[in-house]
Amino acid sequence: MRLDGRRESSNVEDRRGMSGGTVAGLGLGGIALVAIITFLMGGNLGDVIQNVQNAGGIGSMSEQTSYEPTAENEALATFSKQILASTEDVWSAYFRRNGIGEYRNPTLVLYSGATATACGTGQAAMGPFYCSGDEKLYIDLSFFSTMRQQLGADGDFAYAYVIAHEVGHHVQNLLGTLGQAHQQMAKMSKTDANRVSVRIELQADFYAGVWAHYENSMFDSIEDGDLMEAINCAQVIGDDYLQKKSQGYAVEESFTHGTAAQRMRWLKKGMTTGDIRQGNTFELRDNQL
Repeated sequence: MRLDGRRESSNVEDRRGMSGGTVAGLGLGGIALVAIITFLMGGNLGDVIQNVQNAGGIGSMSEQTSYEPTAENEALATFSKQILASTEDVWSAYFRRNGIGEYRNPTLVLYSGATATACGTGQAAMGPFYCSGDEKLYIDLSFFSTMRQQLGADGDFAYAYVIAHEVGHHVQNLLGTLGQAHQQMAKMSKTDANRVSVRIELQADFYAGVWAHYENSMFDSIEDGDLMEAINCAQVIGDDYLQKKSQGYAVEESFTHGTAAQRMRWLKKGMTTGDIRQGNTFELRDNQL
């Protein structure tokens, strides 16, 4: 992905080194993998903590007295700021062009270990996430190493897809879709709420594809192989793939993000159409997703 000379977003809070802790047993990569699988099986933060502890776990947390980012970490920070800037350019133009209104930029929070959010305490083991309460994206950059080492998903466009997916949740929030979906989920059984969650996540994948569509048309930045990086990433973070990797079988009722095939399909549809009107996952039956 060609990003040389591209601007970096200023809507960034760098909290790296502000808090952290010691980790024993699994290590950060193992903890992150347990967390990903737990969330995709419908678990919550409490389930993550319990599963990590059961698997060999987390030691005591303590304040970091010093933090020295590696060259790789700094390069990923720069990259993340450039991708965020791209989403700002793409979505601001899209909102104006289609009469949606003014796009409100989210804030990217880079942190290490743990950090406070309007949605509770964010931890590295949770992976990247979006909090609608403060309109911020939270990323511990070590997640990208986990993607490469634990899931086999690598490449700058794969990393960009992860960021664009979280920005997709911000777009959902601005359009009112996210709030409406969460209200519905609060009144449902866990199984039915999971079905709504799948639609939320697949639409965010679609919006990530829409971003990629206009990113390339505006900046001619996507190179040969970039698409396959993102598609491979979408595949290995599908519910069925992760559950089979974790336990040898998949339980469809527990899916919260969609299957590998669904995630790849909606990402590619967004990239092909560039039209958010074609990404209403909520109006489709399960077998149409």
